Parts: sequence; C-alpha cells; structure tokens
Amino acid sequence: MEAAQEIPDRPPLDQGALSDAAFLTANGIPQLTVVESTGSTNADLLRGVTVDPRAWPDLSVLAAEYQSAARGRLDRLWEAPARSSVSVSVVLRPVNAEGRPLPTQCYSWLSLLAALALREALLETAGIPAELKWPNDVLVRGRKIAGILAQLGPMGDGAVPPVILGTGLNVTLTEAELPVPTATSVLLEQPATVDRTSLLKSYLSRFAMLYRSFCNADGDPAAGMAGGPSLHKRVEHVLTTLGKQVRAQLPGDHEIIGHASRLDEYGSLLVVDSGGHEHVVTAGDVVHLRPWTPPGETGGESGYA
Repeated sequence: MEAAQEIPDRPPLDQGALSDAAFLTANGIPQLTVVESTGSTNADLLRGVTVDPRAWPDLSVLAAEYQSAARGRLDRLWEAPARSSVSVSVVLRPVNAEGRPLPTQCYSWLSLLAALALREALLETAGIPAELKWPNDVLVRGRKIAGILAQLGPMGDGAVPPVILGTGLNVTLTEAELPVPTATSVLLEQPATVDRTSLLKSYLSRFAMLYRSFCNADGDPAAGMAGGPSLHKRVEHVLTTLGKQVRAQLPGDHEIIGHASRLDEYGSLLVVDSGGHEHVVTAGDVVHLRPWTPPGETGGESGYA
C-alpha cells in the first residue's frame, strides 16, 4: 500500500517582498494587501469597490493565505488548506494611456489575459510548461492547476465599471488534498520552486505588463502587445481546446457538439457542428466544456468543467 504523501512546509507569503516599493512602482500596483484569512478575496474587493470606490484604484491587489468561501465560475465552491495556494484578486479599471475607458465588450479577454500571464509565470519561475483551457483554466498535462474568475463590479458614479479578477493557483497541494482527480499542483509537477511569493510576484509582473499593453491598444485583441504578437494570437497558440471535438453544455439542457475551431474577436469559442454550422459559445453562457469522442470510437468523454 502506497504511503500517504507527507504534508510539505507551508511558510507564509513574504509581505516584505510583496510590499517592496520598487516592485510595486515598476508594475504600477498602488497597493498590495495580504490577509491571513477571509471568505473570498473577490467578494471582499467587490464589496470594497461598491462601498468606497476611490480606496481601490486600478491594479489594487488583495491576497489571502486562506479562503473559506472561494468560488469559481457559476458559483462553484472550492477550498484548499491554508498557505497551500496563491489566492489573489485584482481590481481593474481599464482605460488607455489617455484615460479613455475601454469598451466593455473587450472585458471578456481579461480572464484569458490573466491565464496567459500565469502560464508565463509558471514557466519562468517554476519551469512548468502549461496550457490554457477555454474559458478560464490553466492546465499542466491535461490537469487543472489554476482557475481565473472575472466579475463585473458596479458602475457607480464613475465612467469605468471595475472588474474584479480572481486567480487561484494550486501550489503545495498533495495528491490526497486535490479537490478532484483531474487537478494538479505546482508541487506535483517537479517544479524548480514552490515559493508562493516568487510565483505571485512573477504573475503580477507579467499580468501588469500584458494588461497595460492591452489597455493602451484600446482593448483590441488583434493589436501587437508588449513587443510581440497580439493577445489573440498568444492565447490561441497555447489554447489546448482548439482543434478538438468538444461538447459545450449550455443552460436549459442545451448542448453543442463539434470542432472547436478558433476564438472570435470577443474571446468567444467558435464550434463547428457536423452540419458545418458555426456556433458562438460565450464564457458567460457555457456550463461545461469537455472533450468529446463519437460513440464507438476509443477515448470516451473526459475532462472537467
């Protein structure tokens, strides 16, 4: 019988390194707060931008060592041991260099932008190659290592509706602690490091760079950004969903089965069914998106929401 995996050391986030003025200034982060425990960092920031909007400017960050009521898409609950994950939320108030608000229809790209930044941080910091699963997951070897949740805040009296962007990265979870068998953690992927502070700093740095470039391009996903290809091309290049047969489950027991061909200009997934009809599947509508194998063929349905 295989012995249970030993629980690893789980030191706290290094608040000194995270509050370093040079780091914050270089990335345009006005404030970064770490709390020991909370229900949900996304819920906290949604409440904050509602009660006192001016206290939470663009790129304000809230991280937690433990969340008791964290939620993913469609209010799915998840929980992880204290200090085993990177749990962080960011306030976004997207405007370009002239202060002009971005069109809200481009907000659907923000989750994908965050997933791309996290993928790059995992490779740079931990040496782990990852892929993206539409609409909001980061995978390693087909197993979920992180999820992203973007929530629209209140319009209030300002011209820019805020977005709260939450990220949950499994770092030192053991096999026994994984929420589902189709999950993984940094620890389980032979990483160069499991230092959560380094992972968080790398993620925030990469996110801030991509986000500012996206904003300065007026939210155009086809524009070149940060000295390289467009956001649209970068995401499609690492999106494991594309090129596969998928089953998209929609509200009301509706479903679409077909070939996931590409993303449109709003970050929606285009699925071509057996009749050649192209369907637009939006992140806000899809309940589950899973790989699909026709009956009688080997493989079977697999994957997870």
